[in-house]
Amino acid sequence: MSSTGFEGRSVVVTGAGSGIGRASALRFAEEGANVLVADLNPETAHQTVEAVRTAGGVARAVVGDLSEQRVVDEIVATATGAYGGLDVLVNNAGIMDRMSAVADTEDAEWERVIRVNLTAPFMLTRAALPHMLDRGRGAIVFTASEASLRGSAAGAAYTAAKHGIAGLTKSLAVMYRNKGIRANAIAPGATSTNIRVDAEATAHGPSVIGPYVGLAGRVADAAAEQAAAILFLASDAAGNINGTVLPVDNGWSAI
Repeated sequence: MSSTGFEGRSVVVTGAGSGIGRASALRFAEEGANVLVADLNPETAHQTVEAVRTAGGVARAVVGDLSEQRVVDEIVATATGAYGGLDVLVNNAGIMDRMSAVADTEDAEWERVIRVNLTAPFMLTRAALPHMLDRGRGAIVFTASEASLRGSAAGAAYTAAKHGIAGLTKSLAVMYRNKGIRANAIAPGATSTNIRVDAEATAHGPSVIGPYVGLAGRVADAAAEQAAAILFLASDAAGNINGTVLPVDNGWSAI
């Protein structure tokens, strides 16, 4: 068995087609886990699966919008059917907003960011929990954000969604800590990923936030730093860590 205890365990990683999600899926597979790659983009999802298999690991993909119940059901059914259960859920998928201030946030921006970043992980967690509870154990790790800790790292929609993720993490920890379920989150600072920020620099939100974002400092590596933190929180080594939002931000949150 691997030193992290993932050998033969069933792991679902969302947003696993790229960035932190792909790096995490590869790392879990390296540790002997059976990985379910969930992503909206079929091409990148299957690229991750092929990368895992080329390295000798086990993976398969489910493609679709995570805020649709049928996709959530397919993810859980595929993981439990193929791998015999569900041990770890990494709710990583997310999108950025346009750094919009409240007065400039349109309904479409708000609803899409909340749906993808908060509602989708809630739905998948809700679907995964019965399987973890049946086993009497499970680890759930969310990708929160520096924006879950402060109001100066993103726009109104993204900040609200990631604060929601922090609250969801803590609620899960309290509700299920005596059932063998742990819930934690990482709060990445600046990280090298392909997440897009479609912001107008002269708009009110970006012009206010810009100087604060400039305090982020060094850009983290998705695999060596963010994925490593996710694996730690999901591992047996973190068995008494529950309800934590862990900044992985080179001290940005300490400023």
